[in-house]
Amino acid sequence: MGRRIEVVGAVFTSGDKVFAARRGPNKSMPGKWEFPGGKIEAGETAAQALRRELREELSVEATVGTHVTTTQHETDGTTIVLSTYICELAEGTPVKTEHIELRWVPRGELHLLDWTPADIPTVDILQREDAENVS
Repeated sequence: MGRRIEVVGAVFTSGDKVFAARRGPNKSMPGKWEFPGGKIEAGETAAQALRRELREELSVEATVGTHVTTTQHETDGTTIVLSTYICELAEGTPVKTEHIELRWVPRGELHLLDWTPADIPTVDILQREDAENVS
């Protein structure tokens, strides 16, 4: 059995737009889009890890809200377990420190980006919610 890495991701929304971050060239899956966040360290809750990662990656303070989903993705003998949460920007404007691009994307266009496999189920949920709100 391979390694298991628990990670968290933030889903920021503003009106009909969702925040997306594009992975840098020195990361695994470079150039893919993701919900920003990172690994849960020993002794941290998911919310604590997410707030810390958002400080480190985007230089923002965030409020962690509702759990969206938890997914698993196998890659190179490692199981990535990603839990995403609806978050609210509490302080600051996102700054690129590790990502090569940051973008607010209309919900209906989320599927047009090349997402990491672990993030796709969250994208699907957000798009379903968008479709339900329109109909």
